[in-house]
Amino acid sequence: MKYLFILNDPPYGSERCYNGLRLASSLAKSEGTTVSLFLMGDAASCAVKGQVTPSGYYNLERMLKFLAGRSVSIGVCGSCMDARGIKPETLAEGAHRSSMDELTAWTQAADKILVF
Repeated sequence: MKYLFILNDPPYGSERCYNGLRLASSLAKSEGTTVSLFLMGDAASCAVKGQVTPSGYYNLERMLKFLAGRSVSIGVCGSCMDARGIKPETLAEGAHRSSMDELTAWTQAADKILVF
């Protein structure tokens, strides 16, 4: 089964991205499952490396690193990056600058699409 997650909300202040990444992480552990993750809008900031969070608080960069280690494709909307001043070299490990063309291809290939 192929899952596509599309995240839109900012990394902190709302738990939507956190919950989306939790579900993506759980699915990525399943045998025979492919997960792709597309970050757009304010969620593009989820992929910025060097995040420092209080002890005991979730850290989305670490969650993305786990997903990348599970062969999850992590795309970050290029237009959204530009609007927020995010440079490709500041992206977390495993994340890459992406495009609507790539999101279109992932959408067409997905069996299930989940939007957070």
